[in-house]
Amino acid sequence: MTEHCVIVGAGQAGAQTAQSLRQGGFSGPITMLGEEPQPPYQRPPLSKKYLAGELDAERLWLRPPEFYGTNSIALRTGVTVTGIDPAARTLSCGDTQILDYDHLVLTTGTHSRSLPLPGIDRPAVLPLRTMADVDALRPSMRGGKLVIIGAGYIGLEVAAVARTLGLEVCVLETQDRVLKRVVTPVLSTFFESLHKSHGVELRFGVSIDAIEGEDGTPNLPGAARAVRLTSGERIGCDLVLVAVGAAPNDQLARAAGLAVDDGILVDEACRTSDPHILAAGDCTRFFSARFGARIRLESVQNAIDQAKAAAATICGNPGIYDPVPWFWSDQYDVKLQIAGLSSGHDEARIVGDPAGGSFYVAYLRDGALLAVDSINHPRSHMMARRALGQPWREDLLPAA
Repeated sequence: MTEHCVIVGAGQAGAQTAQSLRQGGFSGPITMLGEEPQPPYQRPPLSKKYLAGELDAERLWLRPPEFYGTNSIALRTGVTVTGIDPAARTLSCGDTQILDYDHLVLTTGTHSRSLPLPGIDRPAVLPLRTMADVDALRPSMRGGKLVIIGAGYIGLEVAAVARTLGLEVCVLETQDRVLKRVVTPVLSTFFESLHKSHGVELRFGVSIDAIEGEDGTPNLPGAARAVRLTSGERIGCDLVLVAVGAAPNDQLARAAGLAVDDGILVDEACRTSDPHILAAGDCTRFFSARFGARIRLESVQNAIDQAKAAAATICGNPGIYDPVPWFWSDQYDVKLQIAGLSSGHDEARIVGDPAGGSFYVAYLRDGALLAVDSINHPRSHMMARRALGQPWREDLLPAA
């Protein structure tokens, strides 16, 4: 009997699942459903070169559009999946169509978190998660003042692009330093100095009451003109970017009765609590023996590698997925590369001089290498990806 595989989500993980299924010998029909109108595309350039106008939309495509037809992958874009019936092995689409499946792979990704603020729905208040978000944001990136809520990766990457384009930029952060949830104070200090040197205003420990318009109130429609802080201060603006993180798209899985906990729970072979449903990418949470905890990773590497693991399971070759995570961020002429996860470290070693703009921080736990953050130091990043978990010694990573 020919088996039908349906992939819900047409992003990096969805596209890789389909490709890996064909490479693994899966000969049945494959249907990939995506909510966005575009074919699968890269997301990392959205906050960088695509926002800056340095990349056309077609250069974001993960594969040429003809790839899917050539490989007998039925790609359907602009489709919203509204429900899954695990017992019947069917799913419902927004157009009322019912699809049968033998294997279902959820690669639903994440969505931008919002804030319960008066004025958050004004047209000049935008997130940045999709091509449509950037297309809405880019026309306004020609002048004026941009206020960014959130000093995480997306907020700082957009701040760098905006300053390069000549906008005034003010970044508002509830924490006491940039990137607090992901890096140590030495790196926060480095990036704070970097952005200040490019003219970015950074405000820490702030609380926001509302986003106001021309009349000074948040309730009437129209452009954003100020962000009002709890202190009563009003920060003038022409545009507001909300960059306060991402949340997993696990609503479909939850409604279908699958195990969910800030992400779709999967085992080492990417199987959910239903044996006919798998999941891969940013929407999943899996147990890592390497780190001794359930983790959820938002990265290109995880999307690609976990999708390959899901496809291998469907093709009858399940393995154990427990990757070495790695990430990157480009801001101005600085590249931050991260290998591993530094949470839980009990020692941090700085190698090199942060003032010189090329250094790395090695994180250890119980004497073993846990993670490495590299600033313009690619050799330490590549060596770290092979050395994680090994006991520390002086030649484990390169000299400064």
